[in-house]
Amino acid sequence: MLTLKHLKNVLAGAAAAVAAMLSLSSCGGVIYDDLDPCPRGLELRFIYDYNLEFANGFMKQVDCLTLLVYDENGNYLQTRTVTDRKLLSDENWRMTLDLPEGHYKLVAYGGMACQESSFSYVTQPASGQKLDNLKVQLDRNLLTSPAGTKLHNLFYAYLEADVRQTDMAYSCYTLEMKKDTNNIRLVLSYTDGSPVDNTEFDFEITDDNTLMGWDNEVIPAGVITYHPWTRGNAASGLNADGTEVISAFAELSTARLVTYNSPTLHITLRSDGSDVVKIPLINCLMLLRSEQYRNMPPQEFLDRCSEWSVVFFLNDDNRWAKNHIIINDWTVRINDIDTGTL
Repeated sequence: MLTLKHLKNVLAGAAAAVAAMLSLSSCGGVIYDDLDPCPRGLELRFIYDYNLEFANGFMKQVDCLTLLVYDENGNYLQTRTVTDRKLLSDENWRMTLDLPEGHYKLVAYGGMACQESSFSYVTQPASGQKLDNLKVQLDRNLLTSPAGTKLHNLFYAYLEADVRQTDMAYSCYTLEMKKDTNNIRLVLSYTDGSPVDNTEFDFEITDDNTLMGWDNEVIPAGVITYHPWTRGNAASGLNADGTEVISAFAELSTARLVTYNSPTLHITLRSDGSDVVKIPLINCLMLLRSEQYRNMPPQEFLDRCSEWSVVFFLNDDNRWAKNHIIINDWTVRINDIDTGTL
């Protein structure tokens, strides 16, 4: 005769058996063919702290995101795109990818999927294409107008990641993005404090940096000219007599600057085309690399600093007074230095 005590023991044993079976069929035990497989793949965080502040600006600066996934042999697999600005501005957001076991190569771009994007693929990534064939180019139509264009910011990251058979959840990785666009503000002031009329000058930067490979290296594609996207006059202080110092300014937007190229900054007098300033741009910008960045490689410095402000002082004959220059609020004294060989 089955007593109440015996019935409780039987039910307890059956419950234990069911629990054991469930634990074996979970991600921590045996996986049965008729059950859904456990999630396995990558959980990705994206940051942008490759700047001179060493602070993460991804949430505020990256307004759209594209991730390209390649296998260990560099074969294209898939693309993930995120255009939800609210999602990208969430510090806690992560991208998850369900992937089988393997080694993967990931390329990320910020700003490419936006409607305002200034860059595009040379060839749209697709099945059968190799990572080595991935190239991104600046839309040269943006440079045809003498009025110039403010480029939409472009960011880049590359990472290799592994999904292992032993993984019981998503493997976590961080992609560290770099900024591939620059804004350069040029200011002209007379040494005697008299006003400068911006309409008397033309500003341009020439470089060969419109094409970048899968590794973000700049590939020769032909020299182009960048023109100011904005220009004008602005008050920049007071003279000794209390009158305002009126300076001329122009801002130019460029693609990635690299030390192995030779971009030129050129300011001319509109009336006769004569040179006011004509110097190697990289050498000029590297004057800012003060003692606090003395151990930073030149290319890293150029990549980390994407906003530049350069002030030139002119003599009364509209020629650059080469004794000093102000770059990003740093006054640099130039004594017997050839800015062409810095």
